[in-house]
Amino acid sequence: MGATEFGGDFDVLIVGAGLSGIGAAAHLTMQCPNKSFVILEQRHDVGGTWDLFRYPGIRSDSDMHTLGYRFKPWLHEKTIADGPAIWDYVHETVDEYGIGPKIRFRNRVLSADWSTETARWTIKARHEDSGVETHYTANFLFMCAGYYDYDKGYRPDFPGEENFQGQIIHPQHWPEDLDYSGKKVIVIGSGATAVTIVPVMAETAAKVYMLQRTPTWMVSRPARDWFANNLRKILPSQLAYDITRWRNILMQRLVYNHARKKPEETGQKLLEMAKKELPAGTNLKRDFTPPYNPWEQRLCLIPDGDMYKAITKGSAEIVTDHIDHFTPTGIKLKSGRELEGDIIVTATGLNLVTLGKTQISVNGKATTSADHFNYKGVMFSDIPNMASVFGYVNASWTLKTDIVADYVCRLLKTMDAKGADIANPVLGETDMPRLPFVSDFSSGYFARSFQNLPINGDRHPWRVLQDYKAEKKILTQEPIDDGVMVFSRAKKAAGEAKETGGAPVLEAAE
Repeated sequence: MGATEFGGDFDVLIVGAGLSGIGAAAHLTMQCPNKSFVILEQRHDVGGTWDLFRYPGIRSDSDMHTLGYRFKPWLHEKTIADGPAIWDYVHETVDEYGIGPKIRFRNRVLSADWSTETARWTIKARHEDSGVETHYTANFLFMCAGYYDYDKGYRPDFPGEENFQGQIIHPQHWPEDLDYSGKKVIVIGSGATAVTIVPVMAETAAKVYMLQRTPTWMVSRPARDWFANNLRKILPSQLAYDITRWRNILMQRLVYNHARKKPEETGQKLLEMAKKELPAGTNLKRDFTPPYNPWEQRLCLIPDGDMYKAITKGSAEIVTDHIDHFTPTGIKLKSGRELEGDIIVTATGLNLVTLGKTQISVNGKATTSADHFNYKGVMFSDIPNMASVFGYVNASWTLKTDIVADYVCRLLKTMDAKGADIANPVLGETDMPRLPFVSDFSSGYFARSFQNLPINGDRHPWRVLQDYKAEKKILTQEPIDDGVMVFSRAKKAAGEAKETGGAPVLEAAE
């Protein structure tokens, strides 16, 4: 254990410098210029997901007019963007809003303890290189650490894998010097990562198999948005971006609602679209028809039909089967077939975590987000002065980032206007049922982690809606002082005011 230092006292402390953390910092800079803030980031650079993942073809699975920030137009021709372009976009935001000097890199946040006595969070972070532990204090804690474990992806154990003589790689830890040209590759998985990797590796590999237990719903879309690119030629970039953004938001919602109301019709349409691009004789039922309805998991986006093209060319093949065991030269399947491979890629998913694995305590008592009802999809019942960004499962993540940041800025301004330094969403006595944080969504990383997620209620403001249009109104227009949020002064601050003859605006928190 290294030395202990004090890192400073701030109005707001942001955890994470990915899309959400940088977006939050930009909003604070624009809307609350009087507030001091710092960002703690465990990695060596900004970008989060777009700095961590380096596997072949890494790209967005949402259009950049909705994955991009509301305030910063996406100006590239490709609306389905690759990882390096998104990385550049985040870095541009850092530079444009002067955020760089406020980021402390290589600082892993270990714990955060709230004190009602002082209206301060004490945050402990450890420097990843030196081991030095630094303590920070802040009035407000803004968690923007993403939703998955950056240290380790989900990786089941496979029988006999120790016998395999080639390389086994998880996409979250991709070797920079991996040469797969001319080699046989088996990609285990059928989600967004597998669908991204397979067609790109198939360009130079001898053969790529996508080995899946069950299919995933896929949809092909152009990588370039004709409407957006042409609109930008005749309108100012921000206006063109705003129009395209709202068009895409509305289209996303229409497609999602239609899929949930008429799943069989939607599934049939997706299969018809796939059939047009796949070679004759493709077994659509076996390889492209999942055992669940469309949008019970995210649709896998295929830009310009690249996956279908690789299958048609013969450089990629989907194999729907179960693994029996690994062999020295590949994988033996339950059906008796053996796939030969020099490299096996385990695109088996993520480990979902909340609050970046930070240990949270309130007045010395340890707690987790799973012990609390979610308030307006932003805060947690009876945890003061803490907000968290958790994006949408049915739309682009950053849509939530923008409106959560709007809400936090409005909350901070309301606290100032009231002379309060504590804002606490108090649940009170209730018989409200404890519902899953997200319902009707069966992706593996959610199914494995429901017990670790916040509680969802059955009524406003304790109900997580997964509906951008509704939540935008709630977070940007509804009154902050809604009868649920309780504003107060720190005990210490209120006591000092009384001793000096001052008149505190609010009573001290109990």
